[in-house]
Amino acid sequence: MAWFHRNRRDLPWRHDRDPYRIWVSEVMLQQTTVNQVVPYFHRFMLAFPCLNALAQADEQEVLRVWEGLGYYRRARDLHAAAKIVALKHGGIVPSDPEQLGELPGMGRYTRNAILSQAFDLRFPIVEANCQRVLCRLFGQTGHPKDSLIRKWLWKASEGLLPSRQVGDFNQALMELGALVCTPSHPRCTECPISNYCFAFHQGLQEEIPPTPRRADIELVQEAAGLIYQNRRVLLVQRPSLGRWANMWEFPHGPIRKKEEPDDALVRLMLELCGLTVEIQQEIMVLRHAVTRFRISVACFEATSVSGKFRSEFYQSAKWLRPGELSNYPVSVPYRRMAKALISPSRQPRLF
Repeated sequence: MAWFHRNRRDLPWRHDRDPYRIWVSEVMLQQTTVNQVVPYFHRFMLAFPCLNALAQADEQEVLRVWEGLGYYRRARDLHAAAKIVALKHGGIVPSDPEQLGELPGMGRYTRNAILSQAFDLRFPIVEANCQRVLCRLFGQTGHPKDSLIRKWLWKASEGLLPSRQVGDFNQALMELGALVCTPSHPRCTECPISNYCFAFHQGLQEEIPPTPRRADIELVQEAAGLIYQNRRVLLVQRPSLGRWANMWEFPHGPIRKKEEPDDALVRLMLELCGLTVEIQQEIMVLRHAVTRFRISVACFEATSVSGKFRSEFYQSAKWLRPGELSNYPVSVPYRRMAKALISPSRQPRLF
């Protein structure tokens, strides 16, 4: 605790014990680094300064503010949970563990982080940083994702909790893992608990916890289109379930084996959108990663020559002027296409 108060980072959600701000930060920090989260947290708080403001917002607006942070289900669950809190709890985040745990997207870690940090209730946390500290401290050589090891980690974390300032203690444990007890090359000489650490005394810091086996990488090739009609471009809305649910994008899909990318786009536009298109030119290649997939997207300009939009995949479609694209939540790869579209150097040639 003494080390934490000397070395803690000045993070915006640590400035008070507002449960709403703590909740938003914890959701954003899932699978995302602190440095990435800080600007998004400021932007989100500016748009939705209190829980009721978030509850009253339209989902598309929430997704647009969240755009670029990824894992968009977090935003949808947070929005849905805010609506429930506004309706059932008068806009006040409940301090009751059962009521809090029933909310969408509220896992054990997020619930306990809110209860301990906002209400100083004695609830443990286990996330990537603190589980690494605990495994090294106690010499736990099993893999943290193993169910028995997970159970042990929660019990060990609970056993360490003080009777008060629980939220600070939980944050101190995470901060130690983030700043000192790092995955590789931990700075053990700076650690306030190295005298008690099994891994340090045995020289096993790099072996504990064991490194998980990396999943095999799969390469995927796709084609995407900026489809024009009467000086407007086609934007389509993804299904309400699955990856990037309810987000907007330029239509795209996988290229078949031995199929040329431009031929693939002609086929995909007919299959996905009911449109016959004429390819103009390839404008860029997008590359991005989703879990174990490495995706390469050949992007083309094309003109709609016949047909009316219809789709069994996309929810809906809009023909928009380039300047209107910023009003819709678009995933990061296709936002890059949108930026290329509205670039001043491209406008005269496009239109």
